Amino acid sequence: MQPYFYTICLAIAYMAFRNTYQATFAVLLNRESDMFWYEQDVKGVEAKKAKVVNPKMLFYGSSSIRLWSSLEKDFAEYKPLNMGFGGSTMAACIVYFERLMAGLNPDIILIYAGDNDLGDGRHPEEVLIFFKQLIAEIRGRFGKIPVLFVSIKPSITRFNIINQIRFTNSIIKDAIAKMDGEVFYIDIFDKMLDANNYPDKSLFLSEGLHINEKGYAIWKKMITGFMTEHNIHLQ
Repeated sequence: MQPYFYTICLAIAYMAFRNTYQATFAVLLNRESDMFWYEQDVKGVEAKKAKVVNPKMLFYGSSSIRLWSSLEKDFAEYKPLNMGFGGSTMAACIVYFERLMAGLNPDIILIYAGDNDLGDGRHPEEVLIFFKQLIAEIRGRFGKIPVLFVSIKPSITRFNIINQIRFTNSIIKDAIAKMDGEVFYIDIFDKMLDANNYPDKSLFLSEGLHINEKGYAIWKKMITGFMTEHNIHLQ
């Protein structure tokens, strides 16, 4: 009787965990249900999308993507599309995923998000839940294409939550290591710090949150170098 009893207990525990996870995700996502403030930027992404024929590498996420003015030039060989929208959280990337991804057939997706979630007071574990769900959305629509996650950057404005940023990066990196082998973690965190382990002021705009051309040059070098090293290319 004991093995049977333990099997029943494990089954009950699993169902409780699954239901709790799903309920937690639903509650967290519901906090993002009123997203009218994204609408203008999302329409801007749709307008850009309409002008680009068959983009093959999608850059998806927050304003750190949206403000990358040289992105099309920096990644021209990958036929890129800048799909960043200002203030976006990881949760917002899920909410708008189907709408923005409709009609696209990318070979590669790069994600930068999570920064604003933490800035809004979310916990690292919440960001991880959203990240996993975003990967599930990508797999459901596009299959097993390479997905690049750029680590959450340190910033002057959000130095007060630097430990939460470090921990979020750490748990996302650990989660990626257990995924399907086609999700990749690109660590730009340390490259954004100065000799005193403080965000390098020379890489940021005067407001201290977003990076400047010098900062984007580092991102470009890190991303293209990583892709070359791991043989990630268009199909």
